Amino acid sequence: MAFTPPVFRPAEPHEFVPADYFCELPLVSQFPNEAPFEVDLGCGDGKFTLEMAREFPERNFLAVERLLGRVRKVCRKADKMGLENLKVLRLESLYTLEWLLPAGSIDRVHLLCPDPWPKAKHHRRRMFQEPFLKALVRVLKPGGEFFFKTDHREYYEWCEEHLAAFDGLDRIEWPEDGFFYPKTDFQLQWEAEGKVLQRIRARKAF
Repeated sequence: MAFTPPVFRPAEPHEFVPADYFCELPLVSQFPNEAPFEVDLGCGDGKFTLEMAREFPERNFLAVERLLGRVRKVCRKADKMGLENLKVLRLESLYTLEWLLPAGSIDRVHLLCPDPWPKAKHHRRRMFQEPFLKALVRVLKPGGEFFFKTDHREYYEWCEEHLAAFDGLDRIEWPEDGFFYPKTDFQLQWEAEGKVLQRIRARKAF
């Protein structure tokens, strides 16, 4: 039987396809300028990251998303908007944090409305627990910040408990409308129903 070589799809505009998924990412080479660097984990349809990249052209953004359809959608919107400071990586969020992002390289990490895995038997699948927090501390610069939102009250309380028991990140205030922070479509829909998202902001110790 003849060998059929694998078929690789071409990269989308603004997609970051690493040459090696077992080495640290060469982040600087992907952007026109060195700048403060932010990562959006599980970017979904990209509304948050796209608005951030447009509002802050002096910062660089990496949107991480594992679903191909969403990656393509965000890439094409970024290309249409001419956002040279935004790249999209198709990969699992935790693996990206633990193994690919260079240590001490990131200014801000965003995790907005991840799957809360509400059933007790699925809690082990939740992102927000010790391995994730350790990975956050590894990649953040001294003084770097972490932003988290969820619509699930029990998951929020779970996250508060895990953060309180963890050394390396200090919780800080997140004032309403204290700075530009766009809302995802999910948050807008949730608020239209009269509901409120819970949020956490934390900083890596210097």
